[in-house]
Amino acid sequence: MTTPGARPIEVLLVEDDPGDELMTREAFEDNKIGNTLHVVRDGEEALDFLYRRGAHTQAPTPDLILLDLNLPKYDGRQVLERIKSDPDLAHIPVVVLTTSSAEEDILRSYKLHANAYVTKPVDLDQFIAAVRQIDEFFVTVVRLPRPYPMQR
Repeated sequence: MTTPGARPIEVLLVEDDPGDELMTREAFEDNKIGNTLHVVRDGEEALDFLYRRGAHTQAPTPDLILLDLNLPKYDGRQVLERIKSDPDLAHIPVVVLTTSSAEEDILRSYKLHANAYVTKPVDLDQFIAAVRQIDEFFVTVVRLPRPYPMQR
């Protein structure tokens, strides 16, 4: 699936669990999703990707971010707060995709302006279905803004 202009969607997955990364990749492949999936493994690397620092100087601006909450270095809450408080990044939809179903995590994520909160299913088929639904919603149903260069 691509945007109306036939451009693949750039998806940033912020995930430290290799198993969850693999399941997300499988969901993209099984669904024949033509989007580009970029993976970073901790909060610091996520910010480096978003601000094009270090090894990520050529990183594209993502159209969608799938963000785990429980990350090393900076946790997902800190990353979400940073994204949504930066005028150059705040427009990017962020879906919190995490194992936590704690009410306080859900509430805090929405207070930090997450666009959606999804608790990761443990079952592989349900996990793949959840990722497909996220992709279909944000790629097919929702109209995303065209990417524009950051002002940095």
